[in-house]
Parts: sequence; C-alpha cells; structure tokens
Amino acid sequence: MAGTFQRQRPYHLTGIGASESHFLTTIASMSDSLITAGYPLAFWSDIDTIQAARLELIDQAQTLIQFETFKMSPGKRAKDFADALCRQAIAGVTVQVLADSYGAKELPASYWQRLQNAGVQVLFFNPFSGRSPLDYLRRNHRKLLIVDQTIAMVGGAGISDLWDGKDGKSEQPWYDFEIKWQGDAVGMLTGFFWQHWLTAGGHVDLNQHHPGRSQAATPSPVLITPGEEPSTGDSPIRSLFQLCITSAQRRLWLASPYLLPDQITCEMLDQACRQGVDVRILTMGPKSDKAYVYYTSRQRYGPLLRSQIQIHEYQPSMMHGKIVLIDDDWVSFGSANLDPRSFFHNDELNLCTNNAQLISQVAAFFESGFEQSEVVQLGPWQRRPWQEKLIGRLGNFFYWQL
Repeated sequence: MAGTFQRQRPYHLTGIGASESHFLTTIASMSDSLITAGYPLAFWSDIDTIQAARLELIDQAQTLIQFETFKMSPGKRAKDFADALCRQAIAGVTVQVLADSYGAKELPASYWQRLQNAGVQVLFFNPFSGRSPLDYLRRNHRKLLIVDQTIAMVGGAGISDLWDGKDGKSEQPWYDFEIKWQGDAVGMLTGFFWQHWLTAGGHVDLNQHHPGRSQAATPSPVLITPGEEPSTGDSPIRSLFQLCITSAQRRLWLASPYLLPDQITCEMLDQACRQGVDVRILTMGPKSDKAYVYYTSRQRYGPLLRSQIQIHEYQPSMMHGKIVLIDDDWVSFGSANLDPRSFFHNDELNLCTNNAQLISQVAAFFESGFEQSEVVQLGPWQRRPWQEKLIGRLGNFFYWQL
C-alpha cells in the first residue's frame, strides 16, 4: 500500500543539460544506477521480428540461456518459446526461466511441467503468501533474455499472442520495441538476473560468471537502472525519469502506455515546456489492454494539457513501448512506465545510452507513433462522457496501486 496514505514531501530539482560531460555520472549517482558500456546491435519495433530474433538467439546458445519476464499467456508465442527452450535444454544447455507469478498465472501447470521435464530450470518471482499478502504487490516487470553471457535482448514485449493484436480490440500488432546488446553491459545484466534468481530460491555459482565475455568493438556508455524493491522514499526509476525530464533543453519525447505521473513530475514537465522544450508524450489510446487504467490516466491529463504538452494517443492498437528521448543526446528505455507502480512497487530495468544510431532509430519510432496517433485537445477532453470521468475518478482513488 506504499504511498496511499503518505503525503509527498515537495522538493525542487534543477537538472543539468544532457550534453554536459558529467551527465552520466550525475544521473547514475542520483538514481542508484551503474555505469558500464555496450553496443546496440539491432533495434526492432515489429513483433514478428522481435519474436523471431528471440527464438534465433535461443537456438544459437551454447552454454547458458537466462530469461525473465512479466507477461506470459497461452498461445502460439508461448508454445514456440517452450519448444525452443526444451530443444536447448535437452541438448545440454543450461536454461533458467524466471517468470513473474502474477504475470504468468494464465499458463497451466502442464506448461511448466513440460519445461521442467526437458531440463529447464523454472522459478517464479514473488508467489502469493498468506503470511504477508501485501508483499504480493511487488512484481517483476523486467523483460530480459541473455544467451551465453555474450548477447542480451531488452525491451517491453512479453511472451503472449496479445502483442500480435489478438486482444479483441486492435487492428494491428501492439506497438513495442526490443534492443539487442553486446559488450560489458551484458555481464552486468547477467548479475542482475542472478540477483532475482536467488530471490526466487535458485542456486548461483559465481565462478560461472564471465563479465568480460561479451566484447563490443565500438562501445557506447550505458547506464543501467535496476529499480529493485523501490519505496516511496527511494525510487531509482522515479529519480531516473525526473532527472531525464529536468535535463532536456530542446526535446523531451516520452513513450509510456500507462501514463500516471504524480504532481511533482507534472510540475517538472510543465517547467520544461515553459523553458521552450518540445515536450511530447506517446501513450495508449482507446485500444488499451486495461480500459480502467486508460480512463484513470485520461483523468489526469488536465495539468499536462494546460501546460500545452502534446499527448499523442496511439490509435491502431495498444502502444506498449517505454522510452524517454532527451534532446539528441541520450535515450532511456526498458520496462518502466511513468506511473506509481513502476516507481514504487515493481522491480524494473531501464538502460540509458548516448549511442547516435540508437537515438536516430528511437526518434523514428516516436515519429511513426505520432503519425498514427490523435493529439488530445483540452476542449474535447473537458467534454468527454461523464461515464469516462466517473471511471477515471474511481480509478484515481486507487492511484498508488495502479
């Protein structure tokens, strides 16, 4: 129930320009993040390509596959994923799968039994316990695939046919992304995976950790923000978002499907806009996977619209990408939304880099998303149906748990 009955202490943060030479060090120290290096091998925003790349990477594994995710559900994607993992486990590859116990609850016991029979090691993050039922609010929202401690894939897509647009609402596949990495960052991500593996009751032999195994010819600086077990007083993800917002000088483009910023974050966005920053937000539209969250989010648009911030609601399907683009200098991406659940409840994973090629690809992702969106106007928003307003008000009563 973190935050429900607690009053936020007001504070004021003045950021440094994203082009400053010490930007990365400052952000790291203020958000409990770690600095490393890596190189983005590929950026995808097509779900067929994302899933095909995952399966291809799994098939290439020689010694170790590590995978953790939040959302898994029955369907073709889950079956294909299980087929690939079972083949490799039978071939002698160590396969470790860490599924969030809530996000993967729709899959039957037979699914997991098949994996285990093939030799796959399966653990579940934070299963429900009657001894501490409120602890169940903590979820593992990360999406991470690591193979042989040499290649990592980070993004937002789960193992579910929902991303194909099979949600009964969408006209197209969900709008999301995945990034393939090599370099020192992969060794650090391996350690972050094993932290969760231990939390779930697994065994780790650190003699098997080879953090220098993945090499990148032209590495870029990378900031990794794990956002593990946050609290209202110590939230690395909230700090990361707010530091990114206050550092923008020309452009601040944010993508977050669940758009539920708190008052202080709204004030920071307003200040950025007043300083002439091009502030745009890409978020989910009416084809949302959670209608009540969509209406709750829309209920909070008022301060943003009055600040003349452009809110782009994606129309063809669910917009699920989570990215922050700061000027032409830095991009932050990963699993975290601009909402209290990512700030105060979930274990998240975000990466930040200044790689020019990736920044260009991310900018194209935003531009394509903007073109397929409708910009919310203040007048029509104020005249939205009373039923929508009612749902939004009720939803905001549970704001801190969404």
